[in-house]
Amino acid sequence: MNNLNDIIVGLDIGTTKIACFIGQRTEADKIKIIGFGKTDSKGVERGVVKNIKDTSKSIIKAVQTASEQAGVEVTEVYVGIAGQHIKSQQNMGTIVIPPEQRLIKQEDVDRLIEEQHNMLLNPGEDIIHIFPQNFVVDGEELSPEVNPVGVSGKQLKSNFHIVTGNTVNLRNIHDSVERAGLRIKGVVLEPIASAYAVLDDDDREAGVALVDIGGGTTDIAIFKEGIIRHTTVLPLAGNAITNDIKDGCKIMRPQAETLKTRFGSCLPQNVSENDIISIPGLHTQPAREISMRTLATIIKARTETILEQVDFEIRKSHLEKDIFAGIVLTGGGAQLRHLKELTEFMTGIDTRVGLPDAHLDKNTDPEIINTMYATGIGLVLHGFYELDRMRLQEIEYAENSDGGMPMEELANQPEPEVQPIEEEDPDKVEKNDHDDSVLERYNGDENEDEVKEKKRRKKLFDKETPKGNPEDEKGSIWKRAAQKSKDALETYFKRVFIDGSISDEGSEERDL
Repeated sequence: MNNLNDIIVGLDIGTTKIACFIGQRTEADKIKIIGFGKTDSKGVERGVVKNIKDTSKSIIKAVQTASEQAGVEVTEVYVGIAGQHIKSQQNMGTIVIPPEQRLIKQEDVDRLIEEQHNMLLNPGEDIIHIFPQNFVVDGEELSPEVNPVGVSGKQLKSNFHIVTGNTVNLRNIHDSVERAGLRIKGVVLEPIASAYAVLDDDDREAGVALVDIGGGTTDIAIFKEGIIRHTTVLPLAGNAITNDIKDGCKIMRPQAETLKTRFGSCLPQNVSENDIISIPGLHTQPAREISMRTLATIIKARTETILEQVDFEIRKSHLEKDIFAGIVLTGGGAQLRHLKELTEFMTGIDTRVGLPDAHLDKNTDPEIINTMYATGIGLVLHGFYELDRMRLQEIEYAENSDGGMPMEELANQPEPEVQPIEEEDPDKVEKNDHDDSVLERYNGDENEDEVKEKKRRKKLFDKETPKGNPEDEKGSIWKRAAQKSKDALETYFKRVFIDGSISDEGSEERDL
């Protein structure tokens, strides 16, 4: 099923950087990044494309660098999306299975999911992702490991987690990519893409909260029983920390970014107050000295604000007791020293830093194995996942076509009909046709003595009944009865009026 010639391209349009990753599958079923390009992001603010022209120029530069390195032409990409405009909500959907269909098939599940696009949204919103939470067949909820396809039922119901985004912001992403001469193959919410890179199946099954701290936004995705249960995007991230350092230390923004990444810490008590950092002054101004403890204090204040909102979102989902795999930190902001310890202190949940190396080839450039590239690498992995899923469906269809009955056809087989026993018209059955076999057919529930008695009566009836046409026999009976009545009346009137032999009229009438 795996093709070593498959190429997938992921494009991470972030607030601080735009990165392009070109991936290819290896013989060990790992992903090798054969092309990588990165450039400063222009025209993007807090994960939202504001200037299409500037953004498209940055995209062209990053894609061109990766394309030249890989030696392949890039035509289509998977793109990540984030921003404060991202929202999520729950919705219940129900469909009725056609009466002639015995089993639920994949088309029914797809139809149920597709109907969610008809739900009422706020003006200016579009659906990005639809995640089924559970399936209910005829009022009975299926466990997460049970696929509804192939289950017998007449009603299919599911609760959905639906991710939406602003229509204009989605259109800006499409326009920026298309202006760069590329086609979007899929748009993926960034924390979901990052989850492909830093989480495994055990994490998702046990329950985990992925926290991707980027430059403009902090993205959260919570998994339980292998299903994504909650998503949200916070408008605070690494840039807010950088701006606080710039304002608090009275330095330039590039200098503040360097201080954060090289010397930053989230716990002032772990930093010596005697450690001093010297920042060159502008033009003829003297150098500015900054205490590392002062720097850590500034960073801690803003980081605590971010983690308070993270903790609020986790508890808002009511899953804080179900994330046994804890919190996984990733993104560029996860490189801050002592962030893991501060997160555990603020939330009370076990925490680790997730690197995007689990699915990469062992010869991957160490520069790429960085938390800040989790989204881009995750987009490539998501692309391969979608490719494998489509090929698996094609293989299953081909196997079913070669022999046997496909599940789709089996599901469409009508239920067996019970043919009613046709009753014979007694007017069309001659008396001599009522033989012993007929009696036995209609008297199967009677005992042996009753059957023998009915046979005896039938023989007596056949013996005494004259043979011939029943209609002729019926007519002859009426003729004989009429003739007897006529003869009796003639005798009566003759004796009364002619002979005078009847003296008691009443007794004669009684005799008659």
